[in-house]
Amino acid sequence: MTARDEILARLRTALADDPPPVQVPRRYRRVDERPDLIGTLVDRLVDYRAIVHRGIDALPRLLGGIDRLAVPTDIPADWLAGYAGQLHRDAPPLSAATLDELDAVLTGCAVAVADTGTIILDAGPTQGRRALTLVPDRHICVVRTDQVVGLLPEAVSRLDPRAPQTWISGPSATSDIELNRVEGVHGPRRLEVVLVGSGS
Repeated sequence: MTARDEILARLRTALADDPPPVQVPRRYRRVDERPDLIGTLVDRLVDYRAIVHRGIDALPRLLGGIDRLAVPTDIPADWLAGYAGQLHRDAPPLSAATLDELDAVLTGCAVAVADTGTIILDAGPTQGRRALTLVPDRHICVVRTDQVVGLLPEAVSRLDPRAPQTWISGPSATSDIELNRVEGVHGPRRLEVVLVGSGS
């Protein structure tokens, strides 16, 4: 008998009694009924060291200090109103080397989770591809208030499980063995969120 045969025989023996599947209780909350989801989201984002701005009118001021900006091809024109720097649209796709030389990227998002302060991108409208948001050192993300949900189950129900997803909870950060925090290792060192009304 080979080692493979012996392992398979043991597996068959262990599974011979065919125990019934274990029922997993799923009584967790699926909908958040807190009245101030936006306030909760802002608290979590600030706690994660993200910078939060309110209103679409914050964009011209933010973009005014950026010389080289990357954007998805379908970015709304009003988000770029008055921008006078070098605009790099991601069509054809910008190389990683080019993205690394740019000052910032401006995108939208798919959904934001107030309870965890998480912003989720799924390569949908105004978001672009994953590399576009992971390589530049600064990510400015526009979040509409109607994209904010309270809990993770609510967010997951809005997402296509087949789409490439990027879940962002603050600027990229990690800690070494001595627990020294280092930012910008696996993505942007700086995350700025612009919260706008659902009609913007």
